[in-house]
Amino acid sequence: MPSLFDASLNLSPRDALAVSLLPPAGAPPVEWRVSGGLTPYEAAVAEMESRADRIAASAAREQVWLLEHPPIYTAGASAKDADLLEARFPVHRTGRGGQFTYHGPGQRLAYVMLDLTRRRRDARAFVCALEAWLIATLGVFGVVGERREARVGVWTQRPDKPRGSNGEMAEDKIAALGVRIRRWVTFHGVALNVAPDLAHFSGIAPCGVREPHLGVTSLADLGVSADMNEVDAALRKAFEEIFGKTIRI
Repeated sequence: MPSLFDASLNLSPRDALAVSLLPPAGAPPVEWRVSGGLTPYEAAVAEMESRADRIAASAAREQVWLLEHPPIYTAGASAKDADLLEARFPVHRTGRGGQFTYHGPGQRLAYVMLDLTRRRRDARAFVCALEAWLIATLGVFGVVGERREARVGVWTQRPDKPRGSNGEMAEDKIAALGVRIRRWVTFHGVALNVAPDLAHFSGIAPCGVREPHLGVTSLADLGVSADMNEVDAALRKAFEEIFGKTIRI
């Protein structure tokens, strides 16, 4: 069993994996929960893990939980101490996959708690589905999100920035992924940069990436003035195309 893992939908081979994550016919809708304000990280993780355990025991419905955290750095299972450049904010060691990342106001966290036993016991398909979800959401705002085989997350090209030393196109990361699967129930999830303070990322090498032509961006940085409610609506619509119906709680 797996444990850790580091747009209109025009289906690529990886997107084709994603559509296999639809639930069986007649399955109840996924609960869609949105929390206002800033949710403390440790409290959120405890609640998320409890919910995942209840889903695995068939005692609770699947859920997507949208929220924001106070400024923090989190270190995944693959995090290297050298990538914490300056502990400007509290650092939380966590069981999700991936390395160091930042969470804070203006970033939409989506914690995804799904039962892969009912959908498909395929961790790669789940990660591909999360990528497809983010790419489709960005497309609503005219942003082209792309996968990179050697880098985690969703990236967008920046022809307005200096190229790399070998002429590589500058690219910025706009969304991060870090998930865990236990008893075939997923938790943790994705983080989409809507309008966070990008200077807060400077205390870490995000996901271990240090190349000067690879940075971090947000919808606001790209000139998109969408607010969180608009982003949430786009996330929900794209989620339903890939993972099935939701119900707001």
